[in-house]
Amino acid sequence: MRLVLLFAAFALLGLAFESAVPQLISFHSVIPNLIVILAVDLGLRHHGVMPALLAFAMGYATDALSGSTPGLNAFMVTLVYLVSYEISTRLLVTNAAVGATVVFFGVLATAMGSIVITAGFPALFGAGRTMLALLLQAAISALAAPLVFALLAGTKRLTRLPAGPVRE
Repeated sequence: MRLVLLFAAFALLGLAFESAVPQLISFHSVIPNLIVILAVDLGLRHHGVMPALLAFAMGYATDALSGSTPGLNAFMVTLVYLVSYEISTRLLVTNAAVGATVVFFGVLATAMGSIVITAGFPALFGAGRTMLALLLQAAISALAAPLVFALLAGTKRLTRLPAGPVRE
């Protein structure tokens, strides 16, 4: 239950940040994708049904606030969780560098997947500026990931949740 409350609070803060900051700045690509960072942390450090449901719920909450196609972000965030879960089961060590790398590719995959699902493959290849913006957002998300991982680890210690990989 503590895991659910912890990630619900962080997802709520992340969604509030991601929806409030675009009102202040016009260049949206400098805003890290905090939901993908949370999904990667879930995948690398928490295994089981509950973390998978949490990833789905975070994606669905993103759908509810973003106004996109219902279920699109839920699918993409759950996919990022599953990929990071598989990576964590294959590697002996999962640290912040591995997490940041997974976040980079996760942000790219979710953004490109959303574009392909909503507009088709031609939309992906026809927008050079969009790809640069996606690469910038992925890089900023990867740079922000170790800080978010550290905040999560510290909060997990305060709530007596295990910070390392756990099978639930």
